[in-house]
Parts: sequence; C-alpha cells; structure tokens
Amino acid sequence: MILVEALGWLVDPANWQGPDGLLVRLGEHLWFTVRVVLIAAVIAVPLGLWVGHSGRGGVTLVGAANAMRALPTLGLVTFLFLLSPSTPVLVTIAGLVVLAVPPILAGAYAGVQSVDGRVTDAAIGMGMTGWQRLWQAEVPGSLPLLVGGVRNAALQVVATVTVAAYVGVGGLGEPLLVGLAINEYPQVAAVALVTAVLAVAVDTVLAVVQRLVVPNGLRLAASAAGAT
Repeated sequence: MILVEALGWLVDPANWQGPDGLLVRLGEHLWFTVRVVLIAAVIAVPLGLWVGHSGRGGVTLVGAANAMRALPTLGLVTFLFLLSPSTPVLVTIAGLVVLAVPPILAGAYAGVQSVDGRVTDAAIGMGMTGWQRLWQAEVPGSLPLLVGGVRNAALQVVATVTVAAYVGVGGLGEPLLVGLAINEYPQVAAVALVTAVLAVAVDTVLAVVQRLVVPNGLRLAASAAGAT
C-alpha cells in the first residue's frame, strides 16, 4: 500500500539529512512562503486600506486583482524565468506574489468597508482627520477580514511554492520532481503529505495569531456579517 510505503519513506532518517534532505527543502519552502506573503502584504495592505477608506475604484481594483488569480502560477514563473534566467529566486518570488496579492487586497478592502458607518460618523463628529479616522477607527475594525485575507494568501502560497523546483531553486517541489522522474511514488506521496501537513500547520499558527491580534468581539461581528 502506497500510504504505508510513504510513511516508511518519511521515517527513514536518511531522507531528512544532507543538503538535499527533506529538512533543508522544508526550510526553503517556508522561507519562500514567508518572503512572498510579507512582500504581498506590503503591497496589498496599504492599497486595500486606502481604496476601502476613500471608496475610489475599490471594486474595480479588487476585481482586477481577483482576475489575476486566473493566471497559472507555474506558467507565470516559467515565463518570468525565461525573461530573466539569471535571477530564478526573484522571478519565483514575483510569480508567487501575484498569487498572494489578491486575497490580501480583498481582505483589507472588505475589512474597511465592513466597519459600521456609525463608527466612522462618530470619528468625523470628533473632528478626526482622514488619516486619524483610518488608523484609529477603520483599521482596528477591519482586522478580522484583513487577517483572514493574509491567512488565505499564506495557504495558497504554501501549497504552490512547489513550483519553485521547476526553475531549480529548491523547496518541497525538488524531492517531488525527483520522485516523479524516477517513478518513486512513495516518495511523491510522502512529500505531498508533508506539504499538506505544512499547510495545516501554517493555517493553525495564523489562526492563533488572529486570535491574539483580533478582539473576540470583532471576530464575532465579522462572523455574523459573513453569515448574513
């Protein structure tokens, strides 16, 4: 049974050691994920907050960003690599950032838009400037959806970083491709299992972060708004 063989492959210490071992590939995979999500957040969070706050072109921008999700990440990374073969790491990160920006942008925009109008009216009545209103009233209220967008992006990225192996820059895609090349299907199944477990672990960590940074009342309000 292939699952038993895959588990046998995973518990073999030899497969975790050395420069091509699973431990190294796992570290590369995580490092790619962290960089991509951070870069995407730096791009998408300010933009999403601003269009949500100003109400200018938000629907169009978020719609255009969501349309980018239709781009095949492997094809995009390969195309960028052909344009710049000397910078495989940069083109891989760029291709994955395109995947990560839309959910973060949508989360930031929807978060600001979901803030109760009475809150913003009160902020205006208190004489707050636009920036003060954004940072003191709208950003705190947008946190549930904003952090949810980051979680969504991280899950998509951690599951897709395997494409990095196609341009030779490591990650869990490397042992996956090797296993396919030599018809070592237990290895393929084992690496796929590790990738799935990693995705669950990343989501669990971000869920904990969300609970720490988002007040319980805001989470409940966001859940209620999503149910209506």
